[in-house]
Amino acid sequence: MRKFECIDDNMLIGGVRAIDLAEEYGTPVYVTDEDAVRENYRAIYGAFSRRMPTRINYACKANANLAILRILEQEGSCIDAVSIGEVEACLRAGFSPERILYTGVNVSNHELAQLVNRNITINIDSLSQLERLAEITSGARISFRMNPEVGAGHHEKVVTGARSTKFGVPRDRIMDAYERAIELDFQPIGLHVHIGAGVQVVEPFAKATDVLVSVAQELESKLGLQLEFIDIGGGIGIPYRPDDSPMDLELLAEEVTSRIKNGTSASKVVLEPGRYIIADTTVLLTTVVDLKETPDRWFAGVDAGFNTLVRPAFYGSYHHVAVANKFGRPGEVTYDVVGPICESGDHLAKDRLLPRLEEGDLLAVYDAGAYGSTMSSQYNMRPKCREVLVRRGSSNLIRERETIDDLLRHDRIPSRLML
Repeated sequence: MRKFECIDDNMLIGGVRAIDLAEEYGTPVYVTDEDAVRENYRAIYGAFSRRMPTRINYACKANANLAILRILEQEGSCIDAVSIGEVEACLRAGFSPERILYTGVNVSNHELAQLVNRNITINIDSLSQLERLAEITSGARISFRMNPEVGAGHHEKVVTGARSTKFGVPRDRIMDAYERAIELDFQPIGLHVHIGAGVQVVEPFAKATDVLVSVAQELESKLGLQLEFIDIGGGIGIPYRPDDSPMDLELLAEEVTSRIKNGTSASKVVLEPGRYIIADTTVLLTTVVDLKETPDRWFAGVDAGFNTLVRPAFYGSYHHVAVANKFGRPGEVTYDVVGPICESGDHLAKDRLLPRLEEGDLLAVYDAGAYGSTMSSQYNMRPKCREVLVRRGSSNLIRERETIDDLLRHDRIPSRLML
């Protein structure tokens, strides 16, 4: 969990007081520190690239704001995209097609054709997808996503590598997939797995790499196929709680790369961090608008709900909360932090010991950069909020707040209903 500076009881984000950001841009608002994004990218790239040639495919489903994508393009990152919309956003942010690897699931023929037209390398998820792609194009460089039957993650809904999940070519069919790809005149260049999200220990990644190495050896011995890359996917977690330990990047990099170098002829390791790069760079600022004492507890009502940050309601996820204008003061009262959505599950945090709150206080919800804005919605007809980028004392708006007109722009009332 990232530490923030404090001056006169005020939280600073990227050298800017949180209360000044709230006053200028309103709340709720997502605030991202540009230097933190660059620092995180360099840390993970450095750990792996010191050991073997490395390609970082940023998992842009975590946060696809164009400014964030542009920062990572400048850093030399590549992209893991899962929709044609993400592909288009990355192209507009300056990524060339060869720096994008598309890994979709249950992909339509229409989307496959759009990817082919944009010269995007496709990570094939099923034998059906392979056959349907062959009706659109041939000779393309492709990879395969395999289900390694190794699953892990912070919640059952984000485990993707277990045998029972919908993702990837089954382990016992992967040789058939490569053989068929060669028959169809494709060029298989890689092998990919993704075990899940928010994994905080090295062991599941090591197990998945062992599976990858075993399959790569089989491909070489039986088909004479030498892969260009082995892709271990993403899913590296971060410490959301103050007492959580961070992933040991050096150990992870050593365990993964040593297996690939010693067991395969692949020249490159690929990994797809999203959360690790972006989660702790961003704070959600939200204003206390209502305080309510009930026989059971105190509620701190704020202007951000699960329409703004859905992870606590969806996954039961923990996000640290601080009072940005009373930063560092000791806790006095235990609150549930709740939003304006008409649902009992609209909690951002439960049972948090905070300084005594007043209406107008500013709360900071930590580690909101991954799956915050990208999973936000307009439920209860509430427009999506602004996003701001800070760097060394200055700030820039990187996403405008939606308006009610934006919400209604695409609705149509048939003329017969107007009579």
